[in-house]
Amino acid sequence: MGHAVKQRLAHIALVVADYDEAIAFYSEKLGFDLIADEAQPAEDKRWVLVRPPESDGCSILLAKARVGQEHAIGDQCAGRVFLFLETDDFQRDFRKYREAGIEFVREPKTEGYGTVAVFKDIYGNLWDLVEFAK
Repeated sequence: MGHAVKQRLAHIALVVADYDEAIAFYSEKLGFDLIADEAQPAEDKRWVLVRPPESDGCSILLAKARVGQEHAIGDQCAGRVFLFLETDDFQRDFRKYREAGIEFVREPKTEGYGTVAVFKDIYGNLWDLVEFAK
């Protein structure tokens, strides 16, 4: 199951309202690595790739919402798309995110596949913080 999650993570693109606040959230609050930040002024685009720490190359593309699309941010998941963040030390990362002021909407729970808690990012997207059972 872990492999399928990694494959999905590698293809996720999140629409954000503001690049700088998104980068600060994912890099400073969640500890993601910033691996690319490329401006394309002619097309009024900026491609930013962030990667969960020690994640075997999985990355998330942050794409800027076009004017008028901002209302869709936070609704894009709506319980249909699940964003996974896999960890090898659940308690460490859960504590770290809590201390950073991350809002958890579901407390840690032990499932058949491992331990999971759900947190919300600044755009209202829901993430499963998961440590898969070994």
